[in-house]
Amino acid sequence: MFKLRAPALSVLITLAAANPAWATADGAIPDGKAAPDRVELKDGSVLFGTVVDADDGKVIMNTAFADAVRIPQAMVESLRTETPMRLQFADGRVLESSPIEVRGEQLVLDGEAAESYSFADLVRVNPEPWELGEGYHWTGLASAGFSLAQGNTENSELDYKAESTWTGLHDRVSLSLIGEYDEVNGRKNAQNWIARGKYDRFLNGSPWYTGANLSFEQDEFADTELRTYVGPYLGRKLFSDSLLTLEAEGGVAYVWEEFFVAEDNDYPAATWTVTASSEYLGENTRLYFNQTGLWGLTDESDVLLNSTAGLSFPLILNIEGSAEVIWKYDLGAVENVEKLDQTYRFRLGYRW
Repeated sequence: MFKLRAPALSVLITLAAANPAWATADGAIPDGKAAPDRVELKDGSVLFGTVVDADDGKVIMNTAFADAVRIPQAMVESLRTETPMRLQFADGRVLESSPIEVRGEQLVLDGEAAESYSFADLVRVNPEPWELGEGYHWTGLASAGFSLAQGNTENSELDYKAESTWTGLHDRVSLSLIGEYDEVNGRKNAQNWIARGKYDRFLNGSPWYTGANLSFEQDEFADTELRTYVGPYLGRKLFSDSLLTLEAEGGVAYVWEEFFVAEDNDYPAATWTVTASSEYLGENTRLYFNQTGLWGLTDESDVLLNSTAGLSFPLILNIEGSAEVIWKYDLGAVENVEKLDQTYRFRLGYRW
């Protein structure tokens, strides 16, 4: 995502206005070419280009010098576009209009003063069907990493990760699978994995949502044949901007643990999840942090933390690389098993 701080944005807008790509040397619009959209800011700067979207309180515009310039709506003094657009407002209304014009913080449709709305109430331009409650928006990631060591012993390790999310206007479904498969001298040494499913239901357009999750985990290094937990939670979107996306969830669950050697166990637990990401370093480059936790309500030693911090970056097309560190902490680990397990990984993956 292209980002500009206010001073730089003002300079570039002024330069674009002085010599827009759509004009001839004498400033006239070539025959047969439609006039560009025009945005004037409150500091007097003018930007020409094509308005392509409005989202999260920002107008998004493609220009001759950069794509996806994000302009805060509060900075817009006036706006004029001839491009056919579909407008979605905060109260759910969807209107068709061409042209649109902004005057004095009012959005005037079809040039009729009687048809005006508060510009601040504009939520989205040209919403996708899922943003109108029709179907779901599907995103996902499939990635893998492989290491091989040869010498006195031959060690090989395959790490894999798959995530998929279906987001609708009212709810969201998420599935994930993370694991590793290790071999030493051609024989399996360990096969560890975590599979999770989540369902979220958004609460009347607010940042709050309710949900339920189901998790399965096997960790041969930690003597865990299968750990299963299921339960409800309450979540909140704390931030939802490209600079910082942050969600937190808290709930309860019931946990069943089956071990290879140790005695099986089951107990009620408090649960939490924290998910954060940021494109501060640039478009499609993500810093991320995820943590899930369990705290037993009958035994204080039943504390489990799975935390991941990493950086993913685009390589070519939708292929990305990522480097991450994973911490797994088990306060109630069985005898002869370390409480903290730390892993460093590099992956190649495909994101959609």
